[in-house]
Amino acid sequence: MQPFEIQKIFKLIINPAFRDFMDAQKIFSRKGIIFLLLFSVLSLIGMNINFSKLVGAENQFFTLFQFFGPIAGSFLGPIAGALSVLIAEITDFLFVGKELSLINILRLTPMLFAAYYFGSKKKSLSVVVPLIAIALFVLHPVGRQVWFFSLFWTIPIIAKILPEKYSNSVVSKSLGATFTAHSVGGAFWVWTVPMTTGQWIALIPVVIYERALFASGIAVSYIAFNALLDKVVNKLKIDVANILKIDKKFTLKA
Repeated sequence: MQPFEIQKIFKLIINPAFRDFMDAQKIFSRKGIIFLLLFSVLSLIGMNINFSKLVGAENQFFTLFQFFGPIAGSFLGPIAGALSVLIAEITDFLFVGKELSLINILRLTPMLFAAYYFGSKKKSLSVVVPLIAIALFVLHPVGRQVWFFSLFWTIPIIAKILPEKYSNSVVSKSLGATFTAHSVGGAFWVWTVPMTTGQWIALIPVVIYERALFASGIAVSYIAFNALLDKVVNKLKIDVANILKIDKKFTLKA
């Protein structure tokens, strides 16, 4: 392999990954931990307010957390945001005393990828994840019969490969994030929860309704959190420039 090829690989893969890892370390600073604690408290509340029941399994619900969980990826960066979501989810898992089951463990993962998607400007992982989910879904005997259900998961792919001014819009990121979570959850669900083709088909209008609400909630939450965090840090004169990424377009001073 030629030296320039090695350098190119480093710039495309190693260097961005290293930057994301360094960003993730910020969460363990004093200010990062304060934000994490606040986010965890809000998440604990959100995770325990049920929104709708999941089809095919007992005592499994979508919660209020789906309406704001992914935005952590934008404020802290994709890796740190996903890590903060994981910490909040594990805290809820232990605090509520949920059963240590395969479904409960797998349900920790969709929001991690949603947070990464919402906070990342890179296309690679954000596109690969829903592609893998589609492949896993159609490999299942039932999934193969309702392959068209997985077309929902092309939404995060399309949203990410649009021209930058569109792919980085709040609407695109919100839709991409919620359908990324849906793709990961759907790929796990088809292999772990017995469901008929009729049940999957009946879910299509439900998915459209729920994901439209989740995407709207994510977008509104992101705008509201920008305004609130900017107001708080300015009021308390806290320098969080190296910790939080506040979008000035959505602050009250914008």
